[in-house]
Amino acid sequence: MQAYESTFNSIEGGFRRLLVAVWDLSPAYYGTALLLIAAFIFRPMLLSEAFFWVILRQAAPLGMVVLGQSMVMRCLSIDLSIGGTVLAVNYIASGPYLSAYPGYLIVLACLGLGSIIGAINGALITRFRGSAVIITLAMTIISIGVVVAFARYTPPGDVPSLIRYFGSGRFGRIPIAPVIWIGFVIPAALALRRTVFGHYLDAVGSNPNAAAFSGIPHLRVIFLTHVFSGLTAAIGGLLLAGFVGTGSTDAGIGQDMILNSIAAVILGGVTFGGGRGRILGPAVGAFMLTFVFNFLTSFGFEESGKLMMQGLIIAVAAMIDGLKKR
Repeated sequence: MQAYESTFNSIEGGFRRLLVAVWDLSPAYYGTALLLIAAFIFRPMLLSEAFFWVILRQAAPLGMVVLGQSMVMRCLSIDLSIGGTVLAVNYIASGPYLSAYPGYLIVLACLGLGSIIGAINGALITRFRGSAVIITLAMTIISIGVVVAFARYTPPGDVPSLIRYFGSGRFGRIPIAPVIWIGFVIPAALALRRTVFGHYLDAVGSNPNAAAFSGIPHLRVIFLTHVFSGLTAAIGGLLLAGFVGTGSTDAGIGQDMILNSIAAVILGGVTFGGGRGRILGPAVGAFMLTFVFNFLTSFGFEESGKLMMQGLIIAVAAMIDGLKKR
């Protein structure tokens, strides 16, 4: 009898821990599960292997941007310069100024530009205590203005074959773009859990003043997260340019990534200053938003309907997450 009660208590305890773990999951996991169930019932073709890889390839540019945005938001900041960085990278990758150079040098130039934009954001925010919203928004406006000014004299063309390979190439049946995305997500997730910088980031997000009094270099942490966000925005811009194949000076390129990146981060359980989602949650959020877009497209929704539905899903997820915290 005693052995039976011990076994029963052990099973009950394990079941309770499982319920707690499921309850603590970010809204992105619930939303993705519901979308997959709905697709299985109404649009089974969306669950085919071929279409699954297509969705992952489409989600990769946004996923890279979300990776940097999640880091920035964890330390109570935000990056609205993503749109300008994506447009600037698109123009550099397809413009005439570097077209005579090898593809890898163009890639390095784009990554350097993204890092410089992030460094400028971080320096202005940390050194001059400027508002992250105003500074990063101003940076995206400046970037768009510079691209439009240069494009009047030298319009863009096709992107190099190396960048096209990154954005739309395949290794067998597996697209390269999601492999690049996952190749950044996994090390970043491990770094947040096991490195000193990850602990510093959590401390700064929880209470910047307490972190400063504890001797943590909180300004350096904020600066580095913005540099990383600029770098990931540049990678996302390269993947997007490689997927499209040709350059563009349309100021709207990359602008939707700003709000979508913030939405994916929130869906992933990360809020300003913390959250449970860390890195994997926002990555699932990026996949969820991309899947929603394709799911609505299969029903013939126009762009306005897609935006309204996406906004509704995000609002409901945010309310559910708020109720769980209460």
